Amino acid sequence: MTALAQTSWPDASIAIVGILFVTTLSVVAIWQIFATAKARMAVSREQAYKRLAEEAVQVQSKTAEELGRTSAELTELRRQTGELERMLKEVP
Repeated sequence: MTALAQTSWPDASIAIVGILFVTTLSVVAIWQIFATAKARMAVSREQAYKRLAEEAVQVQSKTAEELGRTSAELTELRRQTGELERMLKEVP
């Protein structure tokens, strides 16, 4: 006789339910593993964007300071050029 012929319906139904339970548990576990990995990648990406934004703010601040210095130097050059023009006009 085969194993099927020796198995009763109550035993078979318990086996089927057991297999479905293990399959469902495996699917849920795999699903959660992938969801956790996806969440970790999202956090990592957000931290990278945050660092990038902080670097951009620092660079922007440095650029503003340099622009201020350049503007001051340009103002000084204009003043000196104006004095030079005035002196050249005074010389006969």
